[in-house]
Order: sequence, then C-alpha cells, then structure tokens
Amino acid sequence: MGQAIGVDLGGSHVMATVVDESGDTKAKHERDIVDHSPAAVFASVEKVVAEALADAKEKQVVGIGIGAPGNIDLETGTIRYSPNFGWKDVALGDHIRSAFKFPVFVGNDARCATLGEHTFGAGKGVPDFVLLTLGTGIGGGIVSGGRLVVGGRASAGEVGHHQIRPHDGFVCGCGKIGCFEAQCSGTGLIRHALALAPSFPRSTLLDAPKEKLGSKAIRRAAQAGDGHGVAAWNNWIDDLGYGLANIVAFVNPTIIALGGGVASAGAFITDKVGPLVEARSTMVPPGSITIVTATLGNDAGAIGAAIMAIRGGLTT
Repeated sequence: MGQAIGVDLGGSHVMATVVDESGDTKAKHERDIVDHSPAAVFASVEKVVAEALADAKEKQVVGIGIGAPGNIDLETGTIRYSPNFGWKDVALGDHIRSAFKFPVFVGNDARCATLGEHTFGAGKGVPDFVLLTLGTGIGGGIVSGGRLVVGGRASAGEVGHHQIRPHDGFVCGCGKIGCFEAQCSGTGLIRHALALAPSFPRSTLLDAPKEKLGSKAIRRAAQAGDGHGVAAWNNWIDDLGYGLANIVAFVNPTIIALGGGVASAGAFITDKVGPLVEARSTMVPPGSITIVTATLGNDAGAIGAAIMAIRGGLTT
C-alpha cells in the first residue's frame, strides 16, 4: 500500500506524519515556529519530515506533500505570497526536493485540508462540498463535481475575503471593511464581544484585559446564558449566516463542513446557523444544504497534503 509524508505548515508550528491510502496516520512530529525566515522554516520542515520518514519504510513512500499558507505555484511549489510568513517568491518545493529523494508537492493549507475532508472526512462521497476553517482567520476550499477547485492562479476558495458588511463592519487584515473573515473568524467573534462591551459593563467577560479575551470564553459564556456572551454569539452567527448563504449562491454545495477551533462548538453553531442559511438561500430548493462539523480535526491538512503527494498533484 502506498503512503506519503503529509506536512501541515502553519504560522506557529509545523507537523508531519505518515499517511497511507486509507487515510490512516502514524505518529505526529511537531516543531514550534518562532523565526519566520525561510532558512529557519526550511530547517523545521526538514526536521519533522526526517522524523516521519523514520516511521515509514522509505521504499513505500511515494512522496512528500506540504500544505502551506499563501498563494502557491502548484507546478514548482514556490510560495508566491504568504502574509503569515511575510514571504514573496520563496522556493519551498525546490528546497525540500533537494533535501530528500522523494517527489515533493506543495499546496495551500486550506485546500489541502479540504482535500483531506473530502476524501476521508465530512465530505467523503459528496460531489459538491465546501470546507471552511474558522480560526484566527477563515480558510476554505471548494469541491465541485467531485474535483477540488483551485482556479486560474490557485486562489479559488479564499472565501474569507468576500465582503458581507462593507459599510459598517470590522477592518480586515487584507485592508477591506467587513470581510467574512473579519466578521466570522474567531477574531471576529472577539471583535463582536468588544463592540458590545459598553452595553454590558458588568459582564464577566470584561474581568480580564481585552487582549486576553478569547473566542472559547465567549462561546462558553453564550452557552451558559450570559447576556454579553449571548449577544456577541448571536451577532456572530447572524454574520456567519450571511457568509454561508453567499457561498451557497456562489457554488451550490450540498454539504458545508465547518472546521477550525471555533467550529469545535459543534451543534451550538450548526443548529443556530442552519435555519438562517436555509432562509437566505433563496435560489436553491428548500432542504438542499446541510451544514456539519468537519471530522478530521487538526489532521485534515496533513492528511490532504499526503493525498496530494499520493495522487501526484492537488487536483489529479
């Protein structure tokens, strides 16, 4: 059975594991990333890949797949632009190829996670599927007709940067106002809570300094019935409903899976946002959309990256 090394490269850590054609993984090898210089990141990637290779019989490894943040040249594995690292035109693929004897494939991390969820997770067997990762930002990927959509310059799926509140929303890291990511990421939930703070001066959410406020604390407060938490959560859910309804209008998936840290709330999100999306999706038949929680968790990116290597590309 073929297997590959799957690497999930993020802004703060990198993880590598061995993944076989059934989606099973072996031990995870991780390193924190503090220095974002190419040389330092390359060294961390090489270290975890070497450790993962030690878990595998090298003769059975068909390649190395890397999911990385940013816009990526799928032919060469060069990262054209990555705001997470502050990189432009960094030849990650060539460097890792020179360090190891295996073929190396590099794709966007969110698209790799989508490939993982579509192959072995919440989207398995679903021809039209969307994955959204709700974390510090919003990543995404689209599957249409059973194939991952990458677009002309491999940027399809950047759903976090369509605007849902262009006149009264929060300023996004990309510079626009009211992007889906600015409103509905974990950071967006915190912003909703802070925007409502003057109306809840006795809120327990304000006991800690605002820089310490986290999305999990807000969600727990909402689940406990705290007024401030409930108001922030409802505003966040309302915006999430607009963004997801737009995605339905754009690509008409039958299943939307929500992953990332914020989506760990599970039914507390899906039960509330589902009816909003249904009501706002006016151009598809009722009952056409199912919103679920992603099932592969933090392993989705590495699994998808390994699948990319096993198949010989992100879309093949």
